[in-house]
Amino acid sequence: MIVGIIGCGAIANIIVNNFLSKSDGITIKYFYDHDIEKAENLATIADGIAVLDIDNMINNVDVVLEAASPISVETYALKTLSNGKDIIIMSVGALMNNELREKMIETATKNNAKIFAPSGAIVGLDGIKAASIGKIKKATLTTHKPPKSLGKDTDEEEVLFEGKASEAVKMFPVNINVAAALSIACNMDVDVKIIVDPKVNKNVHEVDVEGDFGRFKTRTENLPCEVNPKTSMLAAYSAIKLLKGLNENFIMGT
Repeated sequence: MIVGIIGCGAIANIIVNNFLSKSDGITIKYFYDHDIEKAENLATIADGIAVLDIDNMINNVDVVLEAASPISVETYALKTLSNGKDIIIMSVGALMNNELREKMIETATKNNAKIFAPSGAIVGLDGIKAASIGKIKKATLTTHKPPKSLGKDTDEEEVLFEGKASEAVKMFPVNINVAAALSIACNMDVDVKIIVDPKVNKNVHEVDVEGDFGRFKTRTENLPCEVNPKTSMLAAYSAIKLLKGLNENFIMGT
């Protein structure tokens, strides 16, 4: 299986460095970024190919992994799916655009392609997807992040946002993909609170869900990526596990 990556930042670097062995039957071969030097650097590490034209990637891979931005999803997802190629979306916030998501699903169906969205930086999405078979009555996400992760310089705790996930992903497009992942898993626009908190040194996500199944709470304390503190290591690991799972014969979880 040949994989191409759009966006050669922190997540792509973590993924590539965990796939230097091709024993999984997966080869990460093509790299695209608006900064060609980033693409070339990763291509050198992976013994791959940096491309200037996205078509040179799409035409030669089985799977495209987007690790760039919501704008990249809007720009390249439909082109990828129209060519019958699967796509893995890291910028899940883009999928809160219902019109875009439905168009992607329609295009994927028409061209026998699949759309994957890793669980990202929170735990419990398998349970939430199972719970959504019944009625989910309430779902909330409270996120605490250190100032550096939010690009802030402050010594005071402050609530930066309180509202619906659909608005949160617009205001914090690279910081709160977890809100979109939770909303899509719940089939509802969940309530979100984002707090800049100088007392924490991790990206902390607390999820509270109630429904016909009962209730559960999770708390995830993610170490930020050293290269980009806006990104949690777990988000990159979730993409790696999803990629490996594409070739596995034993699959655990929903």
